[in-house]
Amino acid sequence: MSRVVHFEIHADQPERAIQFYRSVFEWEFVAFPGEDDYWFIRTGDSSWQPGIDGGLVRRQTTLDGNSVSAFVCTISVDDLDRYLMKVRASGGQLAGPKRAVQGIGWLAYAVDTEGNRFGMMQPDEDAG
Repeated sequence: MSRVVHFEIHADQPERAIQFYRSVFEWEFVAFPGEDDYWFIRTGDSSWQPGIDGGLVRRQTTLDGNSVSAFVCTISVDDLDRYLMKVRASGGQLAGPKRAVQGIGWLAYAVDTEGNRFGMMQPDEDAG
């Protein structure tokens, strides 16, 4: 069974969104090295509090009904290529190419049969 391990918030103005989530939830944001428009989100102390952390990314397209306007959850998988095939075989679509996230793993986005976008991550510290 695969678990949700990460979420993403897409924002037109990342700085404004960072201020909002800091103010409301006291989340911590750290710029991801090598990425201009991506921030890690730390949502709490993992040593004593259950939950997941996430990321904030500049929205890639304008809000016109086709862009992401929700949190995107990322699911940990053991073999990303196998899961990409399962997505296609089950009626889903890929939402872009598989890519390396340096030092973390391999990431790909897909769209389910209802038009919902989600991510899948295969952990691999050597990715990149």
